[in-house]
Amino acid sequence: MVLGEVNTLVQELEKAELEAPDGLPSAQIYAQLLAVYLYQNDLCNAKYLWKRIPPNIKSLCPELQQIWMVGQRMWQRDWRAVHAALNNEWSDDVNSIMHALKENVRERAMILISEAYSSVNLSVLAAMTGLSLEQAQISAVERGWTVDGNTVKPCKVDKEQHTAQATLTEDQLYKLTEFVSFLEN
Repeated sequence: MVLGEVNTLVQELEKAELEAPDGLPSAQIYAQLLAVYLYQNDLCNAKYLWKRIPPNIKSLCPELQQIWMVGQRMWQRDWRAVHAALNNEWSDDVNSIMHALKENVRERAMILISEAYSSVNLSVLAAMTGLSLEQAQISAVERGWTVDGNTVKPCKVDKEQHTAQATLTEDQLYKLTEFVSFLEN
């Protein structure tokens, strides 16, 4: 997913939520919006969305509960549980979003590892990224990291990549401010 596409999708889903007949959008709209908020790592908006979803819709749509389970684990920063929750089967409505979320979470974990560790055990790398030991080793080698037995020595992330992530955070802060202002009116 490209940032522009995600922003457009969020706007369309938020509009669909606001303009829903009788003020009750379908479970599909809620599921997609919740998944996109998680993809954006916008945990605050995801939490507020979860709180405003009517209980009857939550109980009738188990997939909504599964998506929220991913959000809860992201909030707790329990990466092993995040990856386990992301391995669920998803409907066609949210499958592509959840797959992109899985890749996004994995990439953020790799960036975090490269910034926080001078060396890390291969099993820790695998747990944080949701990969098998073999896949984690391959991913590390593809990034140019040194793998010596069970020890991985990550390289630091390129500054341009880090700047792109900071901009995304500023965008999220702006959207949150706009949303809170809307709620206060």
